[in-house]
Parts: sequence; structure tokens; C-alpha cells
Amino acid sequence: MRELVFALEYEPGCNRVADALADHPDARVRSLSLHATAERLWRVDHATGTPEALNAIEDAFLNGDYYADCLATEDCNATQTTRILDRTDDALILYSDWERTPTCASVPHIARDHLGDGVLFETRHEGRHYTWRLIHSGEGDVAAFFDALKVAVGECAQMEMLRTADTTASGEGVDETQSDMSPKQEAALQAAVEHGYYESPREVDVGELAEHLNVPRSTLTYRLRRAEEHLAKQHVAGERLPEEPPATR
Repeated sequence: MRELVFALEYEPGCNRVADALADHPDARVRSLSLHATAERLWRVDHATGTPEALNAIEDAFLNGDYYADCLATEDCNATQTTRILDRTDDALILYSDWERTPTCASVPHIARDHLGDGVLFETRHEGRHYTWRLIHSGEGDVAAFFDALKVAVGECAQMEMLRTADTTASGEGVDETQSDMSPKQEAALQAAVEHGYYESPREVDVGELAEHLNVPRSTLTYRLRRAEEHLAKQHVAGERLPEEPPATR
């Protein structure tokens, strides 16, 4: 089995969910379940954030001109249904069912075309960054998948490869603590350290650092968060390693 992890960074106005999340940086949407056939896609998503953020996310899912997962840049006349399964002050669970048309494209359908059936999908949406984790048999054409995805995305998003690796069928998932940061995440972390972002008190805030690096604030926040997550998991995993037994005389 093989694992692919990549992110799409949407331009403003290209994805209503991304726009809503960019306006509410502390909000998140992650998939609880995602399945696709040649003609349909259905998924359950868990969103967290303030009541205002959840209102914006709900509106993006329910009232968008076209389905949020569709990579088309205009209405493709697909049939979609989104229902609210649960809602609290800080969480929202949505069920979406999408029946596509010949002009529709999505990450899962492009993956099925080039990586075969039985691909597993996991997503996480933060700001304008839509991170996809795919588990597949390893027998498909990964290069063709990314070429087709690049064409479908067009000018609406930038793609960033985060990880590609072997995995196992043990059911325990992938040990992410052993995965490297992407070059962009590492560069963001290094710049943050060099410019005093981690000093106390901070010598620069994230907005000033983003302006210095000439990247959107949401992009820098995402890269730093992922880099910090990697380091935290790596540190905890290191602490779990058994200590060496004391030397015997």
C-alpha cells in the first residue's frame, strides 16, 4: 500500500468553503467518512469553530453555486444534497451526497481514474488549505494522477506535495512522527525562528512575518501549524522510546 498526502491552496473566490475558513482562521473541517463511485460522491464532515464560523461554513455547503468538492470553476449542473446531521455551539456535522455530470471533476474521481478502485480518502480543510491523504494499492499511475489533477485545478489552487510513502495494511495507520516536513513548512519554521516569532515576547507577529515572506497570512499559519504538529509528535514519540538498560559491570 502507498500513502499520498498533498494540499491544495485555493485562490480567493474559487471555493466557498475555503473563503469561509479563511475568514475564520480558527475553524476546521475534517472528513469523518468519504466514498466515491464513478458517478457519485458522498461524505460526512465535522466542522469546528465559533458560532459565526459555523454559520459561514454551513452557508458555504448549503448555498454554494456548485458542490464544494467539484473542481469546476462554474456551475456544472450536478445534483447535490447537503444535510445537517448535528449542530452545537462549536461543532457541526454535515452529510453531503453529490451526483456528478460529465463536466464535473474531483480529487476522488481523478484518483479512481488513475489509482484504481479501493482508494481511501481523508481530508482536512484549514483556511485556504485543503489537505488530502490517500491510501491506494500502489499499482496506479501517480504521475498521471497529479498531471490530471493539475489540469483540473487550473489557476484556482496551488498544489503542494507533503508526503509519499509506503504504508501497511495492519489497520494501525501511518506513523506520522516518522514523516518529514515539507520543504515549505521547514522554510516557514526556519524563518519564524530567525525573525523572533518564537521569542518571548515575540519580535514579530504572524502577519508581519507573512508580509516579510510575501505569502498570505493563512498560508504561513497553516505551514507553521503543520510544522509544529510534526515536531510535537516527533518529540512525544521520542519520549516513548524505552530507555537503555544501565550498563552492567
